[in-house]
Amino acid sequence: MAEQVFNTLDDIQLRKDQLKVRINEESEKIDDLWHDLFLPQQSSSKGEFIANLVSNSITAIDAFLLVRKLMKTYGWLVGRGNKRK
Repeated sequence: MAEQVFNTLDDIQLRKDQLKVRINEESEKIDDLWHDLFLPQQSSSKGEFIANLVSNSITAIDAFLLVRKLMKTYGWLVGRGNKRK
């Protein structure tokens, strides 16, 4: 990308305003994508509903086991679990 040359304070202010608009647009896009990521999926049939339920349950159990393992291994860092000797 070619370097832009700014000759006046007005040029700098204009560029600053353009960047603010661009940052706000991209922030809104990221916000929309983040929101869509955590929306529950709508199932069109009972089979899809059960598959989503099983998938979400497995994810929750996996997260629980991961936290449990991390607390057992590194709990001493936060004042819990086995202390290292």
